[in-house]
Amino acid sequence: MSDIKIIPLGGVRENGKNMYVTEVDDEIFIFDCGVKYPENELLGIDVVIPDFSYLLENAERIVGIFLTHGHADAIGALPYLLEKVEVPVFGTELTIELAKLNVENYAKTKKFADFHVVDEFTEIDFNHGTVSFFRTTHTIPDSIGISIKTPEGNIVYTGDFKFDQSAIPMYQTDYSRLTEIGKEGVLAMLSDSANAEQVNQVAAERQIAEEVFDTFRSWEGRIIVASVASNIQRVQQVLDAAAKAMRKVVLTGQDLEKIIRTAMKLEKITLPSEDLLIPLQDMKNYAPEELVILETGKMGEPLKTLQRMATSRYKGVHIQEGDLVYITTSPSTAMETTVAKTEDMIYRAGGMVKSVTDNLLASGHGSQNDLKLMINFMKPKYFIPIQGEYRQLAAHADLAHELGMPYKDIFITGRGDIVEFSKGRMHMAGSIPAENVMIDGLGVGDIGNIVLRDRKILSEDGIFVAVATINRKEKRIISKPQITSRGFVYVKASKDLMAEGATIVEEIIEENLKQSDFEWSKLKQDIREQLSRYLFEQTKRRPVILPVIMETSQRKKAK
Repeated sequence: MSDIKIIPLGGVRENGKNMYVTEVDDEIFIFDCGVKYPENELLGIDVVIPDFSYLLENAERIVGIFLTHGHADAIGALPYLLEKVEVPVFGTELTIELAKLNVENYAKTKKFADFHVVDEFTEIDFNHGTVSFFRTTHTIPDSIGISIKTPEGNIVYTGDFKFDQSAIPMYQTDYSRLTEIGKEGVLAMLSDSANAEQVNQVAAERQIAEEVFDTFRSWEGRIIVASVASNIQRVQQVLDAAAKAMRKVVLTGQDLEKIIRTAMKLEKITLPSEDLLIPLQDMKNYAPEELVILETGKMGEPLKTLQRMATSRYKGVHIQEGDLVYITTSPSTAMETTVAKTEDMIYRAGGMVKSVTDNLLASGHGSQNDLKLMINFMKPKYFIPIQGEYRQLAAHADLAHELGMPYKDIFITGRGDIVEFSKGRMHMAGSIPAENVMIDGLGVGDIGNIVLRDRKILSEDGIFVAVATINRKEKRIISKPQITSRGFVYVKASKDLMAEGATIVEEIIEENLKQSDFEWSKLKQDIREQLSRYLFEQTKRRPVILPVIMETSQRKKAK
């Protein structure tokens, strides 16, 4: 009997950062390797990636990384893992090309080349399992789900999916393959829960395409479309609608151009006309009603770029009277505040805002009926809802229970939880470390909770710096404390507060110098504690207090 373990390293109780480890005896299969874009409290963080500690400890057992599609939440963390451990990467044609772009853009992995293209007919035999794939419908072509055939039954990972009966061939689900896998017997299924709370059916992509065209046709001014770069289907709809509405398209954002060029090379995007795309500098040759500007922003996130356009800080494009900003991708819940602020800036600049979700439920993830249908196709013995906040995982668990699955066979996991199949039964079997790893610039994992806490305090209450110079041998202060503040109080209006702060620091230094067991750490801690207490009493604020105590030794000059 095989010993099977399923361990989510991301993608559970959160949106994004999908990464799931399946162990069959001594072989490790990795499903996806994604990032999560930071929420508001992660000040200054660029992206968040999974914790690879467990994988690095067991690197010799990894047989491959299997990717379901080309979005950042599935491939974004790949360079950071491949930097540490070189293992083969498997994915469909477009997914692999986008993964290569990701890996080549990271200096430490640009030479990695162990990529393998698969399709729905591929089967890969390993010692303890056979990996196969099935086509799914998502907002990007070449999306697949993954199945590992083991002696105990199939382990299925759906990836991101929805069911769209009117999908064009490039995006169609392979229903017969789903039926086939279900008939073979599914031991456990990991299934997308992003829309598990959504009762209404997600709009068909043909409806969304018509909505985009109606918007382009009816608006009399310039249109700025905000989209995620890797939402290939939406990009295609924008290009088609622009051509029908007799408009030219300007691409802004390096991510978008790279992805579109890659997709066009693989014939996953087609241009309705050869002269549809024009360079940014040629916009002046066209009237506003003849233009569509397609913007994705850095790393596929258009909101910050829209803010710069609205405040005239973006080179080449400024939002002006008569512009329509058309948001064609549903933002995550974590971005709602940012979206609201962005819309306000756009209106202040004279533009208007419209979203594709104003009239339609647009999503690449299946609603409740789709999720039930997938469960009915697969008929899993055990069920693990993934990809979503806890409430979404719980809602998905309830759907599975409605279809007859007992709750004891449904596992709502957290990051690092181990779901193990042994002795003929699946059960929770402890956990492994799986913390968030934060990327800030070139730093990987060097930002922890303490740094974030300090950034939060700095952003709210500022910093209070006390600088003094002492002579420890002579036990005296050479240079009396000088106080500097940034983001705490207006210095000119708080001279008494600053003077009293300097006095407190001076008294603490003198008291510590008198002691025979003088310690630098104790001196600085005393300054922090007493200054913090005083400043809170006076202002009800707690700034970051930074004592800078320098030591000098003065020698007599030789005669």
